[in-house]
Amino acid sequence: MCGMPSAETTHANPQQPELVRPTREDEVAAAGSEFIGGPVGRRALLGRSWWTPVRVIALVMLGMFALGMVQKFPCYDGAWFYGASSQYTHACYSDIPHLYQGRGFADGLVPYFDKLSGDMDYLEYPVLTGVFMEVAAWLTPGSGTIQHQEQVYWMVNAGMLMICAVIIAVCVTRTHRRRPWDGLLVALAPAFALTATINWDLFAVALTAAAMLMWSRGRALAFGVLLGLATAAKLYPVLLLGPLFVLCWRAGKWRAFGTAMLGAAVSWLVVNLPVMLLAPEGWSKFYTFSQERGVDFGSFWLIISQHMDTPLDTDVVNTLATALMVLSCLGVAALTLTAPRRPRFAQLAFLVVAAFILTNKVYSPQYVLWLIPLAALARPKWRDFLIWQACEVAYFLGIWLYLAYTTSGDKHQGLPTDGYQLAIAVHLAGTLYLCAVIVRDIWLPERDVVRRSGDDDPSGGVLDGAQDRFVVGHAALAPWHLEQGQEHDGRPPTVDWGKAPEQPYEQPYGQPHGRAPRDAEPDSDDTNPYRSP
Repeated sequence: MCGMPSAETTHANPQQPELVRPTREDEVAAAGSEFIGGPVGRRALLGRSWWTPVRVIALVMLGMFALGMVQKFPCYDGAWFYGASSQYTHACYSDIPHLYQGRGFADGLVPYFDKLSGDMDYLEYPVLTGVFMEVAAWLTPGSGTIQHQEQVYWMVNAGMLMICAVIIAVCVTRTHRRRPWDGLLVALAPAFALTATINWDLFAVALTAAAMLMWSRGRALAFGVLLGLATAAKLYPVLLLGPLFVLCWRAGKWRAFGTAMLGAAVSWLVVNLPVMLLAPEGWSKFYTFSQERGVDFGSFWLIISQHMDTPLDTDVVNTLATALMVLSCLGVAALTLTAPRRPRFAQLAFLVVAAFILTNKVYSPQYVLWLIPLAALARPKWRDFLIWQACEVAYFLGIWLYLAYTTSGDKHQGLPTDGYQLAIAVHLAGTLYLCAVIVRDIWLPERDVVRRSGDDDPSGGVLDGAQDRFVVGHAALAPWHLEQGQEHDGRPPTVDWGKAPEQPYEQPYGQPHGRAPRDAEPDSDDTNPYRSP
């Protein structure tokens, strides 16, 4: 599905890397493994069983996704259809059944071309997501009551989204060759299971995860095509081009970036151009709706607005939010060019998408799905991941209890405004915490879990082990950790990334693992200022 080798090629052999075992390097993973017999032993026969990491993680994802569907059953049995607040008190709300009729799918209307009669004149989703919704409508029988049709429509979408969930887990598992078990972070993420069927975001997340896998394999064109398709399904994936641009600038990999950019632009246009030309008003609805939408749930803008006598002006919020996002991106760019080692692609991807989420004027609970695969690649540490997930689960419960409170009339069942604002603050704090840990890993690479195990940037593709071509600040001069008596000749430093693994292996683009390519005059191992301690 993602252009990956078959599962059988994961068996251990001398040409393949030694896999990193989380139970031997992560205390939380080791403690959690006690439920299934304890950490893997030194004499365990790894890679000689049908139960490869990819297959195990795919099955775990299926099980967790099924549990998430079970969590929605109180709504499936009636809460979506009877009582305004019961779907909130059960925390099982989903957009999917409501929009089956509300966006004209029950009446056979064509998205973007046929005008709607309700509160929205056209479908307010990007084109490829609209196609996904329409395909699910084609698979939904048009007979029976409208309630039955909406139930079937949700089930059909859930089945399609389950495929997306497995693709995400498999792609994350295969992105870091030596760390397949990090995919369990995605498969076992509680916020993933709780929010997977609220909306259609998993489709874009799956395309983005597949794009990340392609880039890690050095396939820049495939990465660009998939990222363009992901952007045609949801806007956020285009943000990944920003950190990739700065990383390729530092490494001088302009050809790879240009290829990726071209692939993304062409695939996005192929999907959007026909609708853009034939139904311009319907096509533009997503963008105009995003611009005109006021301050909404989950954002710090809502906390500010609820403490003001008059609501914040939408244009003012748009300007301020854009300015904050631009400042955040400039900060990430400065971090990239001045860090003592070039940051990993997944680290910067997480930071940029998190900045968008933190500064945006709305945060729907399913937006956490954008970050989960990136978090598993950027900071594969169970303690930090679970702290963040606990904050997201708290927000998931908080928003539904708040909506229950606002829709229950005089009963006031649920969470009042002050409590909801606390839930927003918890969500913001959890995301900022994970951002802070990742920034620390960038400034102190020896704290980076991935690099500590002997890798450079396993999701970086052509960036993995590449020599720096443009750096500024401490990275361009003698680094702050340069030992006394060492010299620096003013050239961009060549970096020996991490420690070599016990069994080195060849990268797909031909560079040996664990050491930067020497396409310039080689530095002496004794005088290289960037050698790992």
